[in-house]
Amino acid sequence: MVKPETLHEAYAVAKANDGAPGSDGVTFEAIEAAGVEMFLAELRDELVSESYRPLPTRKHAIPKRGAGERILQIPCIRDRVVQGALKLILEPIFEADFQPGSYGYRPKRAAHQAVAQVAEAIVQRKTRVIDLDLQDFFNNVEHHVLLGMIARRVSDPAVLHLLALILQATGHRGLPQGGPLSPLLSNVYLTPVDRMLEKAQASTRQGPYQYLTYARCRRSCKTA
Repeated sequence: MVKPETLHEAYAVAKANDGAPGSDGVTFEAIEAAGVEMFLAELRDELVSESYRPLPTRKHAIPKRGAGERILQIPCIRDRVVQGALKLILEPIFEADFQPGSYGYRPKRAAHQAVAQVAEAIVQRKTRVIDLDLQDFFNNVEHHVLLGMIARRVSDPAVLHLLALILQATGHRGLPQGGPLSPLLSNVYLTPVDRMLEKAQASTRQGPYQYLTYARCRRSCKTA
């Protein structure tokens, strides 16, 4: 978790994604003017000594499609780097658990592939569509459930402690929309839903509803 090369890679990813500063106002330009090596060394010292604590996120409202607003929670750059390092560690572990019908926020997968799968299903006469939308998903993720799911696959106490700190910084429940780790954690949380849909697809293959497929992109599930 605290290997210098992991933090360097996480910083490079965060910088490539750019983005506005968090609640502390620190920019990439300011970090690089003072020295990236010093910035990462200080961050590593905090992680090793277990004195690291995430800073409050900066909230930014954007309009939702249809009506209302979606609240983005933008972490400070230091916290983006830590979350990015965690993602580098956790993603390969949980990729093995994710289902073939899951396309959102995964490496080498994208929304257009989910659309292509649905288009192929239409050609196969799978023309009835059910659109499942998990209302207010990010704000209702139960932290203890998510941590339990991760603990079943990850035994490193330092990683689990750090993840708990990141989640606690958002309140009693929910994932911050805007953090680099949240998409991966949302996929972990939704894996049981994906497994249920895969099982439904398999169990109906030989029955009257054999024309069934599904593709999940981001937080919605499409079945036909």
